[in-house]
Amino acid sequence: MSAVVLRRGPVSLRVERRTLVLVAAMTLVVLGLGFLGLSYGATWADPAKVFAALTGSGGGSGVVIREWRLPRVLSCLVFGAALGVAGAVFQNVTRNPMGSPDVIGLDAGAYTGALVAITVLSGTPAQLTAGSLVGGVLAAAAVYLLSSGGGLSGLRLVVIGIAVNAVLTAVNSWIVLRAELEVAIAAVGWSAGSLNGVDWEDVRIPFAVIGVLLVLLVLRSPALHQDALGTALAVTTGVRVDRLRLHLVLIGVGCTATVTAVAGPIAFIALAAPQIGRRLARAPGVPLLPAALTGAVLLQGADLVAQMLLAPVALPVGVVSTAIGGCYLIWLLTKEVRRA
Repeated sequence: MSAVVLRRGPVSLRVERRTLVLVAAMTLVVLGLGFLGLSYGATWADPAKVFAALTGSGGGSGVVIREWRLPRVLSCLVFGAALGVAGAVFQNVTRNPMGSPDVIGLDAGAYTGALVAITVLSGTPAQLTAGSLVGGVLAAAAVYLLSSGGGLSGLRLVVIGIAVNAVLTAVNSWIVLRAELEVAIAAVGWSAGSLNGVDWEDVRIPFAVIGVLLVLLVLRSPALHQDALGTALAVTTGVRVDRLRLHLVLIGVGCTATVTAVAGPIAFIALAAPQIGRRLARAPGVPLLPAALTGAVLLQGADLVAQMLLAPVALPVGVVSTAIGGCYLIWLLTKEVRRA
């Protein structure tokens, strides 16, 4: 396969031409879906109105686009990319295409932390973010500790993660049933994974947190690529594998928990996006950038379908992503069974 070599001073970076074409194409799709999301609503906004709103004019329609639609569109982009990256991280660490946060219980753990913040505390954006992060980290720690006995393996971690996910789902149901009626109704609707009503106040802190986590992941990506080629090779090149995987897990948990704090547990984006991106890029491992762009495309597309399907009623985006991801999971399990 042909490749492009980018040079800057003494450093050279080899990039597969197919990956460059894929990134360019996916970027255009993301921009197109984002523009469609800004145009679609109770009233359709033509391209001239959208451009006018983005430049600060447009009157009343400009306020609707900038204050209501733009936060939702950017949330789809940022949260979809974060979930795609989180899925890629865990699938690289576990060496298993089913090793995603929503399968191994991290989504459920983050949701537990968010429920505690809602029912015990006042449920501010900062408390939701902190509660989700703590819940996700504790769930990851439980899965890791239970999986480490007798030697850590990707399949063992996934199976134990599914069990932890089931337990945490039961705990979450108990918390909702014990909560006050108004809180329980809000929590149940939010648990489906919804971007309805998201505004700038909801996303400022999460966007900043995800930005920091993605920068940290970029700094660790060379070591991640070495580890993807094999543990023995990574060790011989000076990579501290245990420390690397701990850092990667914390970054993946942070991305997942931050999204859950705002939108609830949006299922299956983290599962499907990395593998779809890998197949489109025809990469040997699970590359991060195709996974991020695929996650953004999937979440943007799912959110548009959720808004249009029963318009003017907007469904939670998690309903659509679960339907899409369920079909993907059936296909993946069928393929794995045939391979075995």
